[in-house]
Amino acid sequence: MIFDTVATLALSPLLLFQALRVRKHALRLPEAEGPRSGILGDGPPLHLLVIGDSSAAGVGADTQENALAGRMAHALAVQHTVHWRLIAQTGATTATTLTRLQSEDLPRADIVLIILGVNDVTRGGPRAIWLRKHTALRNLLRTRTGAKKLVISEVPPLGAFPLLPNPLRWLLGRRAARFDIALRRVLADEPDCSYVAFPNTLDVNDMAEDGYHPGPVIYAAWANELARRILSDGP
Repeated sequence: MIFDTVATLALSPLLLFQALRVRKHALRLPEAEGPRSGILGDGPPLHLLVIGDSSAAGVGADTQENALAGRMAHALAVQHTVHWRLIAQTGATTATTLTRLQSEDLPRADIVLIILGVNDVTRGGPRAIWLRKHTALRNLLRTRTGAKKLVISEVPPLGAFPLLPNPLRWLLGRRAARFDIALRRVLADEPDCSYVAFPNTLDVNDMAEDGYHPGPVIYAAWANELARRILSDGP
């Protein structure tokens, strides 16, 4: 932690230059098109709510059917009648999501999937504040949806994102890893929470053309891993 702080201070002019350059020249892809709710399958009902940022919104896929929420719904529909809904927005942080959901009409859900963290990491806020906001978000979702299970996906490994140049990529990767470790420690004390890591088969060559978001192949593998965990744990 001290090493990273010193490195950040020493490299701050270069890091600022790289961050501004990435922001200026990054390819901005739209969110996936298509319905953000639906019913699929034939079996015991399962109500799924997906909350998150641009990856949850399907940036990098053409349609929601090929993005994370749609792929998950199809995977879960093998055993259930899945009632699913997606609430996600590009650029969302844990804090902005919490504020939005406080005034949102949330559906009843058996399982809530939370895809957040990358924007919290890149915007440089303190980890302790992020953890408090994440805890508040989980509590709100429990209260407002009646969810029996909260599924939290790994904080994205920014150190593997091709868009980011080094040393910016290296430092953000280390920061993302620290956020992820801290979150796992907190979730370990909450029996209704399941932390799910990314599949170790993911290949950076399958990322979207912006070099920052998942492509359809990654969305499919990610969704299948999340669905596998949900089905093995039971709703």
